[in-house]
This record gives sequence, C-alpha cells and structure tokens, in this order.
Amino acid sequence: VQLAESGGGSVQAAASLCLSCAAFGLTLSRDAMGWFRPAPGKEREFVAGISWTGGNTYYADSVKGRFSISRDNAKNTVYLQMNSLKPEDTAIYYCATRYKYLVTGSSEYAYWGQGTRVTVST
Repeated sequence: VQLAESGGGSVQAAASLCLSCAAFGLTLSRDAMGWFRPAPGKEREFVAGISWTGGNTYYADSVKGRFSISRDNAKNTVYLQMNSLKPEDTAIYYCATRYKYLVTGSSEYAYWGQGTRVTVST
C-alpha cells in the first residue's frame, strides 16, 4: 500500500496550489481521506478531510474558506485545492486514509504518504 502526494512547491502569499494524493495497492472508494501537517505541540494537525462517499467534508478553522478537498474514486486520488495561501501554511502536507468514517485524529488513520512540501513566502 502506498500513498503518493504531489503538487507541493514554493509560492508567494495569496497564490494557489493543488495537492494530489494517489493510492497504489489500495482502493480508496471505501476510505475516508485526510490531509495533515505538522503543528507545534502536535504530531500532525488535521487540515481537511473527506468521507468515503465524498458527501461530507471537514476543515480546520485555519483553512476554512481557503482550502477545498475533493476526491476522484475512479482515479483513486484525493485533491487539496489551496487558495489564498499564507506564510503560516508553510509545512509538509501528508495525506492519510482510514476505513469509511471521517475523523480528525491522526492516530485514527492507517496509511500515510511521505508528504509534499509547501513553502509560502511573503
């Protein structure tokens, strides 16, 4: 099982990036997906998540209104569209998967990618 993130990069504040997370050896159609990033005092901070049906999404307050998560089960891929990026969004972003139900705790997720780095400068 492998999750592979891509789409990170270095941008200026207010720019946009779209991260992708492709799954190999695992069919995501029954899995909830989450995006996480490191945060002070936490192993990994929940950023955004989407239910296995795609019908429910949830966002951290810090990204609400700026980030959007979506999935394409036919492509076995989840996306994180990041708009109006801020310097405080600078981090390595990880995608993760768990069976069925969307939760925000990182310890509840079974499989993780290696991360993709996002750097936002002023």
